[in-house]
Amino acid sequence: MTAQTPDLDIPPSPEALRERQATRRKNAVRQAKKSTFFDGTLDGLDLETVIEPEEWAKIPILDKDQLRAMSPETFYNDFCINTRRDVTEFWRSGGSTGKPLFYPRTAQDIHYGQIGFKRSLDLAGFTDADITHMSLPLGIHPAGHMMSRSGSDMGIGMVWAGGGNTLPSGTQLDLIRLFQPSSWIGMASYGIQLGNLAKSEGFDLSAASVERILCSAEPLSASKRAKLSALWGAEVRDCYGMTEAMMLGCEDHACDGFRFWADFCYPEVLDEKTLEPVPEGEPGLLVVTSLVTNNATPFLRWNTGDIVTLRDGILRDSAYDVFPLVKHTHRTAGFVKVRGINIGFTDLEDLMFQSEDVSDFRVEVLWQNDRDDLVVHVELAESVAPNIGAEKITGAIHRMFGVTPRIVIGIPGEIAKSFEGAFKPVRVTDLRGT
Repeated sequence: MTAQTPDLDIPPSPEALRERQATRRKNAVRQAKKSTFFDGTLDGLDLETVIEPEEWAKIPILDKDQLRAMSPETFYNDFCINTRRDVTEFWRSGGSTGKPLFYPRTAQDIHYGQIGFKRSLDLAGFTDADITHMSLPLGIHPAGHMMSRSGSDMGIGMVWAGGGNTLPSGTQLDLIRLFQPSSWIGMASYGIQLGNLAKSEGFDLSAASVERILCSAEPLSASKRAKLSALWGAEVRDCYGMTEAMMLGCEDHACDGFRFWADFCYPEVLDEKTLEPVPEGEPGLLVVTSLVTNNATPFLRWNTGDIVTLRDGILRDSAYDVFPLVKHTHRTAGFVKVRGINIGFTDLEDLMFQSEDVSDFRVEVLWQNDRDDLVVHVELAESVAPNIGAEKITGAIHRMFGVTPRIVIGIPGEIAKSFEGAFKPVRVTDLRGT
């Protein structure tokens, strides 16, 4: 059974969780009422009965487009409820498209935010016996520094390496050789990049010291998990959070969804069209309300854009059993259209990583000779002849998508080096029109 330390503040029972939610949901509405942004939209709510389903459903759902439509001055003056004296730091929104937002955070927000990270580290099996190489980006994106500070508070020996955009991957590998960490934290795509670069340099990470990996900040498909685990010879867990709230959950040993910190952030799973609650276990849109990190930004019924399932009562002899299990369906992944055919990034990634012939890959979509061209740059396993590998990959992509790609065989390690300096490695790039 996972040990609980006092500063993890885990509710002792489902009843205690529901009591916390009830009190904090009412307070979340009170916090939102302080915001000029919500003027007129919350006036008719009865604060005594607001957590009842019919009353709660009267609260309008908020999405990022509404915030992006504001000028920075309007966002800080009308939406945010803090004074400048309250702010201890700012967090940049993690989205890859549109205008970034920078969210103020108070000392109380940071206090609860760190508990969310500590719970994830604890559930993933990290202890004060660990030396952990931390490769999430550091800076105004919160995940890296929050993970590092929280780990240090728990007594974990944290190597604040940051991402490859701030510390070169070769230097990261040198530090792994030097410190022999027992664990690694970072984006799965960067972990694969490091693993392939190490392999090209004759450094076998799978035989090195790392025993456990904790990923975050991007979707982790089954094939990507398997590839990462094989490269490092380590158990891989995933954790889930968002800049609008905090670190919200982590996988337990079953790795079939995130234990969601529902006392810190209230989850709803709604039908995408009707916005009515879906039956337990059915996929729907994840809408969340910040319950403890709402002292500057009162995110009330925030549309995450994620499609998930939610299940309660999943018991595995752990203090974390009190929390619901939220599982992503990965239906929000991007896609590119080639010759009129949609090619999903996750589907293509799964296909490539499942192949034992492929060590690494990246994809470009070009406009050449008056037609779309799908160019797949591939590094093959040592035992695979280039012509045979190219033929097998071409056939697999055509069978799945109905598109015949152009295969470019590369030298081992080149793709990993091409990602060097990127905040998040992008494996599929649409170059049409550039």
